[in-house]
Amino acid sequence: MTTAGLNAALRKMAVANVNASAQAVFAEYYRQLEAGVTGMIAEADVEPLGDVATPDLDAWDTADVAALSRTVLIRLNGGLGTSMGLAQAKSLLPVREGATFLDIIARQVLAARSRYGIRLPLVFLHSYNTRDDCLNALARYPELPVADLPLDMMQSQEPKLLLTDLTPVSWPTNPALEWCPPGHGDLYPTLLESGMLDALIDAGFCYASVSNSDNLGCIPSPALAGWFARSGAPYAAEVTLRTPMDLKGGHIVRRRSDGQLILRETAQTAPEELRYFTDSVKHPFTHTNNLWFDLVALRDKLNVTGGVLGLRLIRNVKTVDPTDKASPQVVQVEAAMGAAIEVFNGAQAVAVPRSRFLPVKTTTELTLLRSDAYVWGDDWVPRAQISPLPVVELASCYKLIADYERRLPHPLGLLDADSLRVEGDWSFGARVQIRGSVTLGAVGGAIPDATVLDGKEQS
Repeated sequence: MTTAGLNAALRKMAVANVNASAQAVFAEYYRQLEAGVTGMIAEADVEPLGDVATPDLDAWDTADVAALSRTVLIRLNGGLGTSMGLAQAKSLLPVREGATFLDIIARQVLAARSRYGIRLPLVFLHSYNTRDDCLNALARYPELPVADLPLDMMQSQEPKLLLTDLTPVSWPTNPALEWCPPGHGDLYPTLLESGMLDALIDAGFCYASVSNSDNLGCIPSPALAGWFARSGAPYAAEVTLRTPMDLKGGHIVRRRSDGQLILRETAQTAPEELRYFTDSVKHPFTHTNNLWFDLVALRDKLNVTGGVLGLRLIRNVKTVDPTDKASPQVVQVEAAMGAAIEVFNGAQAVAVPRSRFLPVKTTTELTLLRSDAYVWGDDWVPRAQISPLPVVELASCYKLIADYERRLPHPLGLLDADSLRVEGDWSFGARVQIRGSVTLGAVGGAIPDATVLDGKEQS
């Protein structure tokens, strides 16, 4: 039955013009599903990362700039931000003074080109959900493309599989829901199949610096480019010290059996072992999903493996319609881009400041980035004015962006805040400032313009 399911899935992918490498990767994961592979990583099989390199990012020279001049920036831009209630690319969400994530990325790159006098190409990995809207938005920056290099690549897609028998699900009321993205591990076969990898190498580029488009802290860095070039490593992952707001994020650990660095995500951790996963003393670093890799080393690896890197499986069980919990359960097969650290001998981790990791996965993180805790220069780089940053916790009524914007339409003053906990339905006026540790209770209410909430007072 499962062989028939795999054949049906591959036929469906072929009809949809999904590329050959993506089909081969899917087939490999399908066979693992048949064999009962879960992708779980037990605490007993790994040990903490240990000491890592910590280059000074403020100290760079002409050799470092030369390394950056041979680097391509790749930004993952395929997400819709559905967890925040968005129906378009998250990168089109305004962040600062009307500028979206996409605007800010483009302006950061253009500023870096001017500062360092280098080409510095920027390439986006889009999904079928985000490509058209984002390319239309990027048309405002006609100077962004470099020579004949395309500005983007298209992520592949794969069928959702019924949990009961692993056959491709059929959902006639909305056929688009029969498909899902394969996770950002799809970057590697897409680079190969799109021709982008060959085009970059032919144009004289050697390295890639990759991050999520919702992380505006991953700016072009000559110091890191120089460090990576000198390291001789085929691959490196940026890690940074954990804070209370990212204890459930993935982290790099060392496999006990052979000492190889591997990535462990929450979805690869059994529920009873989450207490180890979130232990910031034992595992002090979080994985930023900022990656570096050698373009030629990647091409050589993909050519040897037929486009299948063998990234560790992530098995996600969901409903075919995410908004209808009564719809059939399906398996979505995914792979994390950062899992590639496991397949490159000599891969390294490099510790970076928190300033390079400013992900926006929730409205809580958006609140911080929009606040006066950050200042923005002409280079469009967000710089924290305080350390540590305040801990912000918002009630569930702030989860979706439309509800959030109604309640919190103006930036908060968090410069003097230690923490803000909002337990109920509160609306905030303009120029509201938080001082110390403030808790707003479950009753809810309205905070007038220019209010100063002081942690010394009962809230």
